[in-house]
Amino acid sequence: MSGASGPASGNDGGRPPKAPSSQGRPAKAPSSQGRPAKAPSSQGRPSKALSSRARTRLAAGTLLTPFFALFTVAMIVPVAYALWLSLFTEKQSGLGFDGPRTVFDGLGNYAAALGDQAFREGFWVLLGYCAFYIPLMGGGAIVLALLLDTALARARRFFQLALFLPHAIPGLIAALIWIYLYTPQLSPVVAAMEAGGIGFDFFSSEGTLPSIVNIALWEWLGYNVVIFYAALQAVDRSLLEAATVDGAGNWRIAFSIKLPLIRSSLVMVLLFTIIGSLQLFTEPLILSRGSGSAVTSTWTPNMYAYSAAFERNDYGLAAAASVLIALVAAVLSFAVTRFTNRKEARP
Repeated sequence: MSGASGPASGNDGGRPPKAPSSQGRPAKAPSSQGRPAKAPSSQGRPSKALSSRARTRLAAGTLLTPFFALFTVAMIVPVAYALWLSLFTEKQSGLGFDGPRTVFDGLGNYAAALGDQAFREGFWVLLGYCAFYIPLMGGGAIVLALLLDTALARARRFFQLALFLPHAIPGLIAALIWIYLYTPQLSPVVAAMEAGGIGFDFFSSEGTLPSIVNIALWEWLGYNVVIFYAALQAVDRSLLEAATVDGAGNWRIAFSIKLPLIRSSLVMVLLFTIIGSLQLFTEPLILSRGSGSAVTSTWTPNMYAYSAAFERNDYGLAAAASVLIALVAAVLSFAVTRFTNRKEARP
């Protein structure tokens, strides 16, 4: 009896022990059920992106390097040298046997330039020049550009070329041409004016400023017309057609649609015109060589700096005057840009 009961108690009636089974359920295969599937590995992508950005930076650096090198050589270095030169002056030694010595003068050259009446009067001349030149230049260029924008195709090509050709002539040559046209006994223009009973001396103190403004207009009017005309060509024609359908006339379209849409071009031309006016030099310098001319060697601030450097050999004073002119140009440029940005920001 003991032998019959032993197996039953040891292995549950002689059946082998059950192995773990998944009866009624299929065997589980390794799966990722309940977990998000892993995306394909992209270990190589960051390196490719980095290499693409590196190539872009390298290309940009390669293209910009010549510009920055030229800008440094042609702008940064001369300005830095002018600043350094303006802090020094040449003085004679006590007995004068050793010749002039270059000594540090600090802001002495700036005080001398600002204290010189000729230098200050040059800015008043520029103020009068800008009062004549900027309205005539801006208004004339806008009117001519609007006329070109509404003209026939053949007329556009002809007038574009006719207006731009004077700008292709160097300023020195243009000044020489107009000196010939201003000189009595030589100029057919003066002869025609005298025949008509009009007497006007282009070299007198009253005629000098209009004469120079006329030369500058002849040189730069066509250039600004091209800028305005290109901006007008970019205006969406559907807006103009819609305004025409609504009954707007040419004047209303020009001043209410076209000009507001080319505001950025107007600001750019105004800014460049102001900076160019401060650099007035070639035309009055050539005009001063005319017989009986009222233009002096210090008529404008640039002519004052030129005279200080090459007639009086005072390079420190010339450098200080040049730096002051640059500061005035920078302040005016900032003021014009700030004013126009505020107007554009207004609703």
